[in-house]
Amino acid sequence: MPDTPRPPARYDDLRALFLNCTLKRSGTESHSGRLARVAMAVMEANGVDVEILRPVDLDLAPGVQPDMTEHGFERDDWPALCRKVMAADILVLCTPIWLGEESSVCRRVIERLYAESGKLNDKGQYIYYGRVGGCLVTGNEDGIKHCAMTLQYAMQHLGYTIPPQADAGWIGEAGPGPSYGDDGAGFDNDFTQRNTTFMAWNLMHLARLLKDAGGIPAHGNQRDKWDAGCRFDHPNPEYR
Repeated sequence: MPDTPRPPARYDDLRALFLNCTLKRSGTESHSGRLARVAMAVMEANGVDVEILRPVDLDLAPGVQPDMTEHGFERDDWPALCRKVMAADILVLCTPIWLGEESSVCRRVIERLYAESGKLNDKGQYIYYGRVGGCLVTGNEDGIKHCAMTLQYAMQHLGYTIPPQADAGWIGEAGPGPSYGDDGAGFDNDFTQRNTTFMAWNLMHLARLLKDAGGIPAHGNQRDKWDAGCRFDHPNPEYR
């Protein structure tokens, strides 16, 4: 077995948050969590501060406002979770597949991420600029690429930067049967293990590049300057 080359940089100042959008509360084994632990182990081996949470354990009110207690709900755990999201350089959404789609919990998380998307950073860019996103998908029915397409579109639209090969997943034989980790299912699948490892490294590499560069360059993407009348070479300066 060839020696593993040394990484090109250090990653021990990065933080990664994995949101395991399983439908199972903590205390019950999660297939999505099992696959997440593969990527987490790669990051932890390189000093990344990694945390995994299950949003199903939280009371995330439906809605697209930052704090839904201001809109008729008695409780909303999103503001506290959002602080963890904003402290992370890397966000990985992990979801099972149900009826070909991501879980309802995962969709709720995306809606609440969207609730923050109108805010700006100190450069006048949208708040998620400079952060990196990826996703992991598990199940025993088709849909990994469809779910990844949906999740990564949402993340990049909100301002996350998506590196190459930023998704991975595992599905067993279609129909009822073992999911990832059941009696070792998927552990010997080289395609899944390779893609999950590549995803972890690509997330770290891009997060490293963005952190060292101070984020995405602040030009042509600053809403506050656009609102003030700056048009950044837009071809029609008379546009209103």
